[in-house]
Amino acid sequence: MPQTGPRNLITDVPGLKVGNASDTRAITGVTVVLPDAACTAAADVRGGGPGTREIHVMDPENLVDRIDAIVLSGGSAFGLDAAGAVMNRLAHRGRGFAVGSHVVPIVPAAILFDLMNGGSKDWGEEPPYRDLGRAALDAADVDFALGNVGAGMGATAGPLKGGLGSASLIMDDGTTVGALVAANPTGSVLMDDGRTFWAWALERDAEFGGNPPPVRASADAAVAVNAMPGANTTIAVVATDAALDKGQARRVAMMAQDGLARAIRPIHTPFDGDTVFALATGRRTGPVAPAALSQIGSAAADCLARAVARAVWSATSIGQMKGYRG
Repeated sequence: MPQTGPRNLITDVPGLKVGNASDTRAITGVTVVLPDAACTAAADVRGGGPGTREIHVMDPENLVDRIDAIVLSGGSAFGLDAAGAVMNRLAHRGRGFAVGSHVVPIVPAAILFDLMNGGSKDWGEEPPYRDLGRAALDAADVDFALGNVGAGMGATAGPLKGGLGSASLIMDDGTTVGALVAANPTGSVLMDDGRTFWAWALERDAEFGGNPPPVRASADAAVAVNAMPGANTTIAVVATDAALDKGQARRVAMMAQDGLARAIRPIHTPFDGDTVFALATGRRTGPVAPAALSQIGSAAADCLARAVARAVWSATSIGQMKGYRG
């Protein structure tokens, strides 16, 4: 039976580090996923109001076959600046796609909306995201905090405080799969009993409170949504150490979106920009057959659902944003 990795974080996937930087005054932040070496990546976008960078470069039919980092950021479109700062710092380190005598780091990014969470956004012509991007890159490590940190710093999850979450699984054949999410959905992560996570059945080792089975649950229960296009968004990265090509990574990203559907209702609304990246470090060599790819995608979806619940469980109250545990 698959087991959680030793950290129960995406960094249980060998070859990955994660760094976070937060601005407590603005109540926002940036998260960087940094592979030890450039790796295969893909993305799947299903929300109605996405904010992204370098998405199409990862399409299977396009030339570039490796990325150097992925950036998740708060700040709506302002947050895309973080990826430029990460790109520049990586170029200074000599990492990137070789173009003649130059290197061009490939740094896809996605942003969430946290501009109306009560933090001070009076930053004038210099939003903090470039500085936060550099700080998050420099902080990259295998251990990192969850909850009110990085891209999850200013996140909300329906009526609750959202946050940064992560989870992992080691499959029976030794393949490792992990997920990282900045959970900021329009929809709710809780059933209509107000206490049970939609992802409760996937929980391992009381990782989000050891919820008992729900008292009642109705998939048809009315859910209040924030009817402001682009005003939320859940952004995530799933990863494996299997050697996937770009098309296989895209399939894993698509399958992993089901993890959001298992943990959030409603999801992929016109008001969200839900985006899932998939990374494959290739530490486990050898071709991946379709049946094995299906298992990786299924595990990625389960990890992502668990990561969403862990994000909200780990977050604490800030101002009017109430944490699940107060």
